[in-house]
Amino acid sequence: MTGPPEPRTFGKASGPPPKPRAVRPGLITRLRGLKRWQRLLVTFALTLTLLLVAGGGGAAFYFLHDLPKIPEDQALWATARAPGMAFEDKDGTLIATRGAKNGYRVRLAELPPYAPQAFLAAEDRRYYEHGPVDLRGILRALFVNTREGETLQGGSTITQQIAKTLFLTPDRTWKRKIQEAILASRLERQLGKDGVLELYLNRVFFGSGAYGLDAAAQTYFGVRAHELTLAQVAILAAIPKAPSRLALNRNMDGALGRSHSVLAAMRESGWITARQERGAIAMPPSVVPPRPSEGDIGYVLDMAAAEAERLVGPNTPDLIIRLTIDVALQDQGQQIVREVIATQGRGAGASQAALVAMTPDGAIRAIVGGTDHRLSPFNRATQARRQPGSSFKPLIYAAALEAGVSPADIRVDKPARYGAWRPANYGGGYAGSMTVETALIRSVNTIAVRLGSEVGRAKLGNISRRFGLTTIPPEPDLPVALGAYEVSLLELTGAFQVFQNAGERRPPYLISQIITSAGDVAYMRKAEAPQQVYQRELAGSMVRMMKGVVERGTAKRAALGRPSAGKTGTSQNWRDAWFIGFTPDWAAGVWVGNDNDRPMNRVTGGDLPAQIWRRFMTTAHQGLPVRDFDFLPAGWASSEGLDEEEAPEEAPEPAAPAVPQTRAAVRDDFYSSLADDFAKGPE
Repeated sequence: MTGPPEPRTFGKASGPPPKPRAVRPGLITRLRGLKRWQRLLVTFALTLTLLLVAGGGGAAFYFLHDLPKIPEDQALWATARAPGMAFEDKDGTLIATRGAKNGYRVRLAELPPYAPQAFLAAEDRRYYEHGPVDLRGILRALFVNTREGETLQGGSTITQQIAKTLFLTPDRTWKRKIQEAILASRLERQLGKDGVLELYLNRVFFGSGAYGLDAAAQTYFGVRAHELTLAQVAILAAIPKAPSRLALNRNMDGALGRSHSVLAAMRESGWITARQERGAIAMPPSVVPPRPSEGDIGYVLDMAAAEAERLVGPNTPDLIIRLTIDVALQDQGQQIVREVIATQGRGAGASQAALVAMTPDGAIRAIVGGTDHRLSPFNRATQARRQPGSSFKPLIYAAALEAGVSPADIRVDKPARYGAWRPANYGGGYAGSMTVETALIRSVNTIAVRLGSEVGRAKLGNISRRFGLTTIPPEPDLPVALGAYEVSLLELTGAFQVFQNAGERRPPYLISQIITSAGDVAYMRKAEAPQQVYQRELAGSMVRMMKGVVERGTAKRAALGRPSAGKTGTSQNWRDAWFIGFTPDWAAGVWVGNDNDRPMNRVTGGDLPAQIWRRFMTTAHQGLPVRDFDFLPAGWASSEGLDEEEAPEEAPEPAAPAVPQTRAAVRDDFYSSLADDFAKGPE
């Protein structure tokens, strides 16, 4: 534009006079037509409204003591502004943008006259004729809603709407409504009618993440706000009433139908001619194609956006977020998960899988929440809680070693009873005496439960919390030894890193820093000293035993040709299959199953999960020298090699009895209810 256009008055007619309107009964006449109880209801509501507006004494304090303050100038425009987000990978390369699309600030003088008029027609046709609160509109809404017995009209002005959006909660209370009216009055005193309307046009939500007229124009039509046609602006004015439902990429027909009402209101107000109205209806606007999908990075961005909001809070400017993600490994992980499920999932009865990979310091390099984010954004690596089966057993053995048990100690695989519960191995057989190391490598159920019983429930809960598992209660019931409590893949993989890091806990993290668009540091991850939560020597013993799981136990399909350790897990009826493993350089976890909890076709943790893990870790280790863990203890007598494949371990879901009883009785009934399932094995 070469210069600012001449000022316009948007409340005045810019075309020929409208046709005479049909004469409607006056408000008093319509009120007289109501039933007596309806008139009483209207009178009571009006009286209560006036009394509350007037306030006084204690009422004034009630409404004013926590009333938000309206900031000045630029601060007002940033109030409650949803930030946009730009995401960088671990090396600082921009990989995606997300969040609110705020566009450029538009001014009334830059817009064609019909642009603000369309919003006045849709939201507040008498905007320039009434004050911050429209008592006539309130009465009209009360009359219509009372007559129809439901809420069909609202009496809020544009000024009230923007006051509520920027400063108040959406609660439907009298206090909020009174505060809304007070703030609306202050807004109009501070900004004037034109200023409030301009603020509204820049802050109103249009769906699809677009806030403000310019962002909506670019998102839906690929143009700037001052380039909008009458048809385009009419359909945009139709959206704010229900932005999620009427977003043009979801419900073009619904928004288009409402835009015809907007055009009719504009013609009735004399802002456009009948010819302009017909022309806009005859040529409905086309929506530009959406931007390319985020593709395989979608699960990462969902998690990062939520975490960034938690770290920096609301009311922030646009953010630039540095992630720990390695884009190449993220793409490889997603591709491997998708290929394995696509080629083997149907025969295996598995429809989903998830993967997470981290460096020893806890930096998440890849996180795959499912086979396709576009089809299902639910993140199975972080949001899902599933039973880990025997992949939980390393924590039981870790607690046992901490209590004085040695890997070379002998335990007997034989029938056992705890209350009414008789845990059993798959198939019902028992192998007799064996070392604790062999029991872990072979994933023997009875010995895992025996060790858990020796340690005690409080110590099992304590070690779970120290290792970072938040879903295990302080005193879990004994079936925790077989993975009966649900965990997330991310938390369980993070727990295994305690072994990888010689007993040090380094919590997983995805964001290393956040800066604002102005260059200010909003968050910087501090390099804190790791917490020693487990003895270094005992961690070495655990890693040595878990290396045996990969070398000669249930996870032989995960072998990389370099030192690695881990544990398989398979829950009851093959509903969930896991493999969590690590090398000195990487830790990764894999889950395979179905969202509807449907059993798979005898898929174990040593099957598809181990395959996915091996393929991903082979890629992650390219170019890295082969090295062993440097904190392993001097050897003990190694267990004999194992030829058989893993048998699924049972992990029934914990359940409480329906009738309240004493704690001891509850526990006995609980074990009794599980006895048959544990004894039978998978069906």
